[in-house]
Amino acid sequence: MSPSPSQLAPGTWAPARRIAERVLGPIERFLHVEAASGIVLLIAAVVALAWANSPWGDVYEHLWHVPITIGVGSLVFAQPLHFWINEGLMTIFFFVVGLEIRREMHEGELSDLKRAALPVAAAVGGMIAPALLYLSLNASPVSRHGWGIPTATDIAFAVGVLALLGKRVSPALRVLLLALAIIDDIGAIIVIALFYSSGVAWSGLLVAGAGALAVLLLQRFGVRSPAVYVAPGAVLWWGMLRAGVHPTIAGVAVGLLTPVRSWFGSEGFLATARDAVDRVAALTQRDQHRTDELLKPLGRIRQAQREALPPVVRLQAALHPWVAYGIMPLFAFANAGVRVDGGSLDHAAAGTILLGVTLGLVAGKPIGIFLASFAMVRLGVCALPRGVGWRGIAVVGCVAGIGFTMAIFIAGLAFGDAAMLAAAKLGVLLASAVAAVVGLLVGRLALPGAPAPGAALTAAEAEASTDQ
Repeated sequence: MSPSPSQLAPGTWAPARRIAERVLGPIERFLHVEAASGIVLLIAAVVALAWANSPWGDVYEHLWHVPITIGVGSLVFAQPLHFWINEGLMTIFFFVVGLEIRREMHEGELSDLKRAALPVAAAVGGMIAPALLYLSLNASPVSRHGWGIPTATDIAFAVGVLALLGKRVSPALRVLLLALAIIDDIGAIIVIALFYSSGVAWSGLLVAGAGALAVLLLQRFGVRSPAVYVAPGAVLWWGMLRAGVHPTIAGVAVGLLTPVRSWFGSEGFLATARDAVDRVAALTQRDQHRTDELLKPLGRIRQAQREALPPVVRLQAALHPWVAYGIMPLFAFANAGVRVDGGSLDHAAAGTILLGVTLGLVAGKPIGIFLASFAMVRLGVCALPRGVGWRGIAVVGCVAGIGFTMAIFIAGLAFGDAAMLAAAKLGVLLASAVAAVVGLLVGRLALPGAPAPGAALTAAEAEASTDQ
């Protein structure tokens, strides 16, 4: 008699399974909420901030200086824990960013120049205005190096805030924010590579080029296992580090080199799966057969399942939960712990840095995004998406002021002085909190409530027509 899908797996103890379902069920439901990753990120930042300002703040500071050594024999590489988080694990974060950019360039909002014109213009405006606002307050050579900090947008938090607005946010508005944030990431990567890297050493670039060439050669040889690409990716990372370019850029490079076309596709998957199922059925009809004979047809099904999707989609789906719920919160935990007492901000430029970062994100982002979008639409270069009006653009501009992850990352590159870095981080945290609250308030006041099902399109069209 064949087993029912509702039955427990062999060896499972029913009471233990019920306890696990009660404990893990709420967690699984929470992780499916769109804003969940932003909430986890926020919790990590709050815990870090509280710990750093507690009587045990010194323990927090010393934790990130614990040395970690990797190597074999005489080949040893030792760096503090903070390095392995910011330059190591964050490379995986940037790899996922590179995958998303690659996919968007192939089949998303960045694949068509006309569709990409509005988010590109909005993103560029949303980077130029905050930088100019920061520089207007920080003209001195000591503090102006932080101009790139308020140019970045945190996708997880921004999308999370939009999710809290519910059905007030149309799908087109959410897509616009995602496209804008992706282009913003491209801009941040360019800024990091050009302005926040030390002098370039050509020997390191040659090593990085060898790693990139190895990735391309493996693709030409038809190697499909992602694990094989870890070694050339590590060579590329090491070359970037040797070259003086921030090593996380290696993650972006490998992401952009990832194939965007599937091998089997949906039709190939169906054909292979049918053939494998027929082979399994033929085996089961025999009176006697060895269970290991099922390995080959089941292996073909697994291969077809794996290759039905393009590698860029498959890898992004596999890594996204680890990045959203592991790497990004750990980064926030390691970098958001800022002492807010007077001693930690004891620098002549600390006040203007804090003010420049805060105003750059809270005011510069919405102003730059709105004005750039307005100019492009009025010049006839592009048009607002259907169902998106100027009030929606204003909401997107407000939530784009949530810098957080990328802004804190750039702050660590911009300032070596502890007091200046603390001021920049505090400005990012303060601005992100204010931008989130302002975005929610503006969204609730400016965007219409959820329309009746039969009038959904009419309401969206009405908002677009009245705002334009």
